[in-house]
Amino acid sequence: MLIVGVGLSGLALAIRLKRARVDDFVLLEAGDELGGTWRDNHYPGLVCDIESCLYSYSFEPTPRWTRRFAPQREILEYLKVCAEKHDIQRHIRFNSRVAAARFDERTSTWEVMTTDHRRFRARVLVSACGGLVQPNTPDIPGLERFEGPLFHTARFRHDVPLRGKTVAVIGTGASAAQVIPAIAPIVRKLHVFQRTPPWVLPKPDRAIPSWKRSRARVVSLLQRAERCALYWRKELFVGTGFLLVQRLLKPLEASARKHLEQRVPNAALRARLTPKYAIGCKRVVLSNDYLPALLRTNVELVTDRITEIRAGSIITDDGSERAVDVIIAATGFDWTDGSVSFDVTGPGGRNLRDVWRDGAEAYLGTAIAGFPNLFLLLGPNTWVGHTSMVLMIEAQARYIQRAIETMRARNLARVEVRSDVQAAYNRRVQGRFKHTLWATERDSWCRKKPGKNTARWPGYTFEYRWRTRRFDAAAYDVVVDDAPAGQSWWERGSVVG
Repeated sequence: MLIVGVGLSGLALAIRLKRARVDDFVLLEAGDELGGTWRDNHYPGLVCDIESCLYSYSFEPTPRWTRRFAPQREILEYLKVCAEKHDIQRHIRFNSRVAAARFDERTSTWEVMTTDHRRFRARVLVSACGGLVQPNTPDIPGLERFEGPLFHTARFRHDVPLRGKTVAVIGTGASAAQVIPAIAPIVRKLHVFQRTPPWVLPKPDRAIPSWKRSRARVVSLLQRAERCALYWRKELFVGTGFLLVQRLLKPLEASARKHLEQRVPNAALRARLTPKYAIGCKRVVLSNDYLPALLRTNVELVTDRITEIRAGSIITDDGSERAVDVIIAATGFDWTDGSVSFDVTGPGGRNLRDVWRDGAEAYLGTAIAGFPNLFLLLGPNTWVGHTSMVLMIEAQARYIQRAIETMRARNLARVEVRSDVQAAYNRRVQGRFKHTLWATERDSWCRKKPGKNTARWPGYTFEYRWRTRRFDAAAYDVVVDDAPAGQSWWERGSVVG
């Protein structure tokens, strides 16, 4: 079995397999260490916007969090500790970027090629690449002509000194809201270029005292109780507002407006920072220091559109030219449909990119008709905005683990979700968006195609977890292996590379 990617999702599946006594798998990781998003992103001020106790594996609670919202370095360390505890490191092949995968119909196995021309073969292939991998480069004329340092927050250059420099930050989303307060005190001048203002809510963050962390080691039930209470609060209040009763989000919007009024006394500036869309259809920013940072005398909020970038300056459509030494793009990611970042060719030469030309589709966001023995983690329509993605990751990992167990128990060479099952499932999913916030608001980032949302899960996480609680083999076309007596399908399909 091959798993591509060792971030939160790939690691979750690997640990689940180990706990189920499945040991014959290899993880292919493009980087030189594990961690995924939390390895690649390390810009100043980076902190998770989901509470630590919920943004961690349910089977691995830890008392080590020093804050209610964990900083990047603690999350990365947590993932490393989990990998070491469950003996995952020996399964990882680092510096192994997957270029393509092709299904061999003769052997019912996947042949996977890396960019350095190594080949691996396995019965089952799982893509755990994540959807937020490729930084989104702003499409601005002249960007390539800028002569100073220019980099994305997801590729932050700590070797570039910012102290005393004039810096431009393009974007005002979640990453910008963290990096701006972190660098504003040290730069000479900071120009913040805003296209659309975010809704900003106060962040209920606090340090966790050492005595409380010590107590958590002894009384782990306290952590589980906090996790449970937090889960249901997010699910039944915020989640219901997104999905069914949008007026429930009005208190959140009122809180955001109050926060803005308290932090930004200047009415003209406040008007420029007030969104013109409903709260929730874009990512909500949790921050106590973003708005105050914009009030600093060395910070300028620019809402005019950028028309050109020159060798040492940025031009806006009002004709203004601002000289800058460094440009930081806080422009998010080019969201990858279905968490597959490599070329995939199934039986009959079908290419996944062609199949998904009109938008990604999968069954339960996990299996794709026409591509046997291929599973996804964080595939289409599995993303949630009101709670922790770890909940969805664990549900999918459990589903895939049980699929593997079914294949082994029944000696199945191939499992492929039926096209009619997938089509019916996706009709229901898309139909459920009709009255949600994400379908009714034109600003929703989730809709990559008109009328089609390929990112969000239009329901509660407990519903998704219920749907994936077992592997429903009846939804799949299966082929029994014709291996010689005494040789299992798993042995025939063992990883070679």
